[in-house]
Amino acid sequence: MRSIAPAFASALTSATLALSLSLALAAPALARAQAADSSAFPKPLAEESLPSVAKLPATWPQSWVTVHDFHFNAIVDGRVAVVDTADPVQPLKGLVRASQFANLLIAKERGELYTAETFYPRLTRGERTDAITIWDMATLQPKGEIVLPGGKRQQSVTYPHLFQFTNGGTWALVANFTPAQSVTVVDLVGRKVLGEIDLPGCSQIYPTGDRGFTSLCADGSLFSVALDANGAAASSKSVPNVQDIDKQALFSTPAMVGKTAWFVSFHGLIQGFDLSGTVAKPLPGAFSVGTAEGGMPEWRPGGWQVINADAAGKLYVLMSPYGKEGSHKDGGSEVWVVDPAKKARTLRIPLKDQTLAIALTHEAAPHLVAAQASGAIDIYDAATGAFVRTLGATVAANPILIQVP
Repeated sequence: MRSIAPAFASALTSATLALSLSLALAAPALARAQAADSSAFPKPLAEESLPSVAKLPATWPQSWVTVHDFHFNAIVDGRVAVVDTADPVQPLKGLVRASQFANLLIAKERGELYTAETFYPRLTRGERTDAITIWDMATLQPKGEIVLPGGKRQQSVTYPHLFQFTNGGTWALVANFTPAQSVTVVDLVGRKVLGEIDLPGCSQIYPTGDRGFTSLCADGSLFSVALDANGAAASSKSVPNVQDIDKQALFSTPAMVGKTAWFVSFHGLIQGFDLSGTVAKPLPGAFSVGTAEGGMPEWRPGGWQVINADAAGKLYVLMSPYGKEGSHKDGGSEVWVVDPAKKARTLRIPLKDQTLAIALTHEAAPHLVAAQASGAIDIYDAATGAFVRTLGATVAANPILIQVP
């Protein structure tokens, strides 16, 4: 071992000297290469102060909508996405928390959003609190709340007609279910609860007249309530036999054209109601959306938000060829456009995939917004039915309701 060590040390020294010489010769070339490469790199970004929060425009563009994300995998963490349907790159403009089966109203003239929500101090247990949270439309930050009494706000899969405006948008109506049914009247401007209206056997809220609402009842009738200046019931009236519950049950979410509510039945019958007076009036002459070949077994409406309307009053109905008993929530693969004045279908729009909800933007050239069961949001030209773009599944996990400010 003593005889090998000097030879090994000598070899190691020689290798080290050779490596040092190679590095010395390569250093200038390496420096030149690094200088050339660094010139191609972008300059570092400027430092940002944190937090950095941008405001939305005071008046939202007409291509913007809200998409309610029911968030099935974490229902206590529901949310509402603010979405620009014209922006395929960054369509999500902001989020509003909407806890536990929440509902949303938009008051663009006051620059406010309202969510009717339910909270528990231990997330899923503890003393229940129902409240209307008031949000600023520009910052999407909460600016107040109105606590609702009784812990009775109806919690169900989100429908728009569980939370509605009346009295020129200054009051809100909140549906209750314990399972006794009632409606709480709330002054949004005064930030206080005004009262409660019993509603036995009836559900949903359709604003009626200047200050009132109508509900559909389990026996096929409707029930209209007119409210006084204090939010109490001034009068009420029941109108029997407005729908055949067994043969032509109506979807509970209508398309609104002014003060006319257009409902579609599970079998495709369209029925209008005049909501301009203190008592809702069924319009004469209900008619069918039409028929088509290829039904397996037949074409029927289907989805969560199954009918909507454009500014011209045309109706858009989400249709599925797989219509059968119990298929009314399955969604659809086409949208049929119907002119209620002519009582005729004018266009069929094929959709990219199974769709659960549809809405129309208020642009000069409106677009059809379609929320797929997969979470993807697709945009179509409402006039021609041509596919325009997809926003992908980027704004909501479970888009179930689209609202247009």
